[in-house]
Amino acid sequence: MKRTTYSGLVDETFIGQTVTLKGWVQKRRDLGNLIFIDLRDREGIVQLVFSQEFDSEALKVAEELRNEFVIEIEGQVTARDAKAINPRMKTGKVEVEVHNTIILNKAKTPPFEIQDDINVADDTRLKYRYLDLRRPEMQKSLMIRSRITQSVHSYLDDQKFVDIETPYLTKSTPEGARDYLVPSRVYPGHFYALPQSPQLFKQLLMNAGFDRYYQIARCFRDEDLRGDRQPEFTQIDLETSFMSAEEIQDLTEGLLKRVMKDTLDIDLELPLQRMTWNESMARYGSEKPDIRFDMELKDMAEAVKDIDFKVFTNTLENGGLVNAIAIPGGADKYSRKAIDAKTAYIERFGAKGLAWVKVTEEGFSGPIAKFLNDHVDVIKEAAGANVGDLILFVADKASVVRASLGYLRNDIAKEMDMIDESRFAFLWVVDWPLFEYSEDFDKYIAAHHPFTMPNAEDVHLLDENPHEAHAQSYDIILNGYELGGGSIRIHKRDIQEKMFKALGFTKESAEEQFGFFLDALDYGFPPHGGLAIGLDRFAMLLAKKDNIREVIAFPKNSKASEPLTNAPSSVATKQLDELSLKINEQDMK
Repeated sequence: MKRTTYSGLVDETFIGQTVTLKGWVQKRRDLGNLIFIDLRDREGIVQLVFSQEFDSEALKVAEELRNEFVIEIEGQVTARDAKAINPRMKTGKVEVEVHNTIILNKAKTPPFEIQDDINVADDTRLKYRYLDLRRPEMQKSLMIRSRITQSVHSYLDDQKFVDIETPYLTKSTPEGARDYLVPSRVYPGHFYALPQSPQLFKQLLMNAGFDRYYQIARCFRDEDLRGDRQPEFTQIDLETSFMSAEEIQDLTEGLLKRVMKDTLDIDLELPLQRMTWNESMARYGSEKPDIRFDMELKDMAEAVKDIDFKVFTNTLENGGLVNAIAIPGGADKYSRKAIDAKTAYIERFGAKGLAWVKVTEEGFSGPIAKFLNDHVDVIKEAAGANVGDLILFVADKASVVRASLGYLRNDIAKEMDMIDESRFAFLWVVDWPLFEYSEDFDKYIAAHHPFTMPNAEDVHLLDENPHEAHAQSYDIILNGYELGGGSIRIHKRDIQEKMFKALGFTKESAEEQFGFFLDALDYGFPPHGGLAIGLDRFAMLLAKKDNIREVIAFPKNSKASEPLTNAPSSVATKQLDELSLKINEQDMK
């Protein structure tokens, strides 16, 4: 029988019609001569009714049915009795009286129920991912992802972008994370690398004159995982020639507006807010601020400079910062024990302590209140605090203060239910530092990547003091996540060579790693820039999930393995021999 529609689409407009449906048995209720079956497909569930009155043969088949059996049915859509209407279901006003049923396949009892809000270990869900993906919330999430990509293609096609694929097997070049390497059989001892991004290729496409390129691109990075990272991920990648940073941002805003409308029917108001990196760090303690709530960091230097509290005064004398956040209603919410737990947590950011006071009608209370009570009004005004609030202070160098209070701001906002979860808050963070210090590498690295153009007035700093330079770069932020980032690129060889030198490359090592790209810069490379948006992260946020695994069909777990196929796995010795590889048996243990 040919399916006439999806189960989840059968509503009151179908009443009186005969339909053919195919799907999975979600639930079975046997009342003797009357059996109810909930039939599920990707669009939802509809109730089937089997009765001796309608068709005795169909009823006999229904007696055999169990959860997850695959069936096809033919029946007539009828209105439910008023008392039986289910307002929570799109199909809740109808049911299908079945007069023909075929079992297409039987099923074993699944290891977990095929329904939302299940309490099952992640690895179990991933081992049986083909079952997990049957659950309605998983199907909804992947459909959101699909609508995003459809909208992206439509918008960029309208903007005359050209969809061009770039290689997966390429040369290993340092871009921040470890490469995944692919050994070559033809060239023993040589390796391809899977691309961390299409960065160099898309820039070369600008040199080729394509003007506007895009790609839904797969990328690979061998790095430690967390909720919004995977070893293989997808980005919406675009590059343009002859456009300024502001023009690229405007074009991207149009893309975001189209996606939000097509995907969630939300009208995004443009233009989006823009703030500099310096402002973002000063106000929110983060380069990816969540602006759905206030509770900004406040500079307390003027308010506390004359207070006899050496933690504050010594920090200021040594060029550090004293910042605070005021937590509305926090005086009653947070006990000394709870604040001590926060203090212990921010030690990981280098904080030596967390000073605090509670604001009362009489003044301040708390461990440092005696130092501050002669300056209540000044401190309250500087912190933006009122009676009933809790004020948290951190005094240290700028990086420690901002990291500590930036974390506390987000953590406390979640605990205090300050965040409007229905809101999608976009903004641009622009004018980034060209370099950032990496604790892991114990040196300065490119804040975005080595091909980012400095601001015109900062180019000379590449020779003199590169770490003071700022870049023509921009990140698009959504609800406290870096959704994407981009920059104007370097298009002149002399500036690119200066950049490599500032990053610690010798002339020889730069030539070895990037010689092909440096050579291309000698052939009339146009001014260009671009942007990449993380598709997985975008889908995660629009689907209201907190882990990108929920919007990827077959993801890896937190250990970068895949329980479904048991990848990565060992391979036959013959395969290793063909690649001239040997395994260190000690490492295997």
